Amino acid sequence: MSLIKTYASVNPSDSRMEFRIQDMGQMYKDREGRAGMPHRHDYYIVMLVLRGKGVHTVDFNRYSLSGGQVYFISPGQVHQVRDDEKPEGYVLSFSSRFMAENQIEPCFIDDINLFHDYGESPPLPLEKAQEQQLESYCRQMNEWSHTPVRFRLQGLASLLRLFLISCNNVCSLHGDNLQELQGGGSLLRDYKSLVEAHFKEWHQVSRYAGALHITPDHLNRTVKALIGKTAKEYLQSRITTEARRMLYFSDTSQKEIAYALGFAEPAHFSSFFKKCTGDSPSHFRR
Repeated sequence: MSLIKTYASVNPSDSRMEFRIQDMGQMYKDREGRAGMPHRHDYYIVMLVLRGKGVHTVDFNRYSLSGGQVYFISPGQVHQVRDDEKPEGYVLSFSSRFMAENQIEPCFIDDINLFHDYGESPPLPLEKAQEQQLESYCRQMNEWSHTPVRFRLQGLASLLRLFLISCNNVCSLHGDNLQELQGGGSLLRDYKSLVEAHFKEWHQVSRYAGALHITPDHLNRTVKALIGKTAKEYLQSRITTEARRMLYFSDTSQKEIAYALGFAEPAHFSSFFKKCTGDSPSHFRR
């Protein structure tokens, strides 16, 4: 049984509204300064931190919370914010449906290369001018969200798109050739989609390469150029992240977890987990 709370509604006060912007300081006040519990969302989260002190944990990776940061949380990622003092900033929540209904292409999130499905999700550091620009977009979104004007949702979607494009422009894509990266974007999307559908069954990169009609070497090189890790490393990270979630947030036995993740024997799962993480499943759970 899963012990992770999942939030399904972007805006509990208005289930029809698939976009929401919140003030981080007010959120801190509402929970009386207490740390939130680890949880996940069925929608996207963006946190613009203008001032803060504490820790943000995303899929068991800890990041120091401070000003001049932007965090990108994908649906399904488990995260927790522990503030040491009242923060300043904004939290944007939006769903895939919001994007689709406001003419934002489904591939846009993949193309901007900001959101990760799991694992390492470090914050994007900002210079002062970049921080001020993003803060300006958030202030406008906040105004639009509380103003009952015509085409309000389209205006919010346009500002959100500008915010994300600006963040993408801040990112460095490892100095690779831009044309090569853009050309591999479609392949990366297809590979990620296959991994999400089959990671509990297919543990070999060759299976994915075959389904994509390319060689494993070409798949590894392309994925490495785009996200800084090989296709094999990406696949291993997906499996171990799911294993960590099940070990930490559920009471499912280690044997059941092994079978659920497609391992023929629990010993094979234990060996794989230790090789990838440096820790045994039982020690990690303790």
